[in-house]
Amino acid sequence: MQQKIDIHDYFSPESFKRIKDLADTQETPFVVIDKAIVAKHYDDLVKGFPIAKVYYAVKANPADELLALLNEKGSNFDIASIYELDKVMAHGVSPDRISFGNTIKKSKDIRYFYDKGVRMFSTDSEADLRNIAKAAPGSKIYVRILTEGSQTADWPLSRKFGCQTDMALDLIIMARDLGLIPYGISFHVGSQQRDIGVWDSAIGKAKVIFERMKEEDGIQLKMINMGGGFPANYITKANSLTTYAEEITRFLEEDFGEDMPEIILEPGRSLVGNAGILVSEVVLISKKSNTAMNRWVFTDVGKFSGLIETMDESIKYPIYVEKNGELEEAVIAGPTCDSADIMYENYMYGLPLNLAIGDRMYWISTGAYTTSYSAVEFNGFPPLKDYYV
Repeated sequence: MQQKIDIHDYFSPESFKRIKDLADTQETPFVVIDKAIVAKHYDDLVKGFPIAKVYYAVKANPADELLALLNEKGSNFDIASIYELDKVMAHGVSPDRISFGNTIKKSKDIRYFYDKGVRMFSTDSEADLRNIAKAAPGSKIYVRILTEGSQTADWPLSRKFGCQTDMALDLIIMARDLGLIPYGISFHVGSQQRDIGVWDSAIGKAKVIFERMKEEDGIQLKMINMGGGFPANYITKANSLTTYAEEITRFLEEDFGEDMPEIILEPGRSLVGNAGILVSEVVLISKKSNTAMNRWVFTDVGKFSGLIETMDESIKYPIYVEKNGELEEAVIAGPTCDSADIMYENYMYGLPLNLAIGDRMYWISTGAYTTSYSAVEFNGFPPLKDYYV
């Protein structure tokens, strides 16, 4: 059973006070994000990976407050749509700091990026590559490969993105023949990836492609995009970023030595996840029968208002409440008229027996993939509100 959460395992007293002071003035549900934590995570990442360029994955949290902060810090940006592009460029980000990282894109959207000056595109299929050659001639492309081991990630990435090594080799040659610049390889080991060894095999795979391209076709690839995957602090703790940085750098040095390619990282969750607390209110507490062992705790936030990553109970957010006392396991569910809107039923959270309707629940490490996943108007509920301190 999950024990009572100590908020100071996750937030410094100063940071929690900043968040709580604002939270106490607002109606639930909402998320509060401490920009100082985002800034520190960015600095730590740059310090840990001095050889890498950081491309923030905008999908994790596209708030203008965070885009402005990261732009000021000199971050680059990984973009998935023309809408994200417009949003980022409105902050004065130059096109040479942008990558179109989505492998699924319309020709007219490729042209839109090209007309805005973007010259770096990801791909994983022949049809997409031909579209890029037509709509963005002469651009740099990097081919996304499939990686093993995403089952050790809390939020695995399916086979929707990436291609097998043999196809990647064909696409690189085709890119050259179509007048594009075959620039590099990308992979993503899965979001919230705790097995650092997965990077080792992915980097090894990239090394094989680099060598074969050079020896067999005279193509010198120049870049590896290692995607994201670095974790945030949820119920199951992960290694420190320093450990990730040291180990992954060692893998790169073992494989590439003096011939180190340009390295790109695309962090989202690890930059903004730990910076947020989502605040909800208990709407109802009930039991399903007179002899039922477990309470159902219904709260005013759910899968459709920012907590979609609780699907299959993949991401287990720490939940802090101010009440103390004996804990009892509870099912936790959202407020909507959809039977899928249950966050935790198999993994039982321990919540105080004296928890009451109207009490607040503080969902920790919810700065990533909450506001951007929130429904527009399911059951009429408005999107999740967000505040930045």
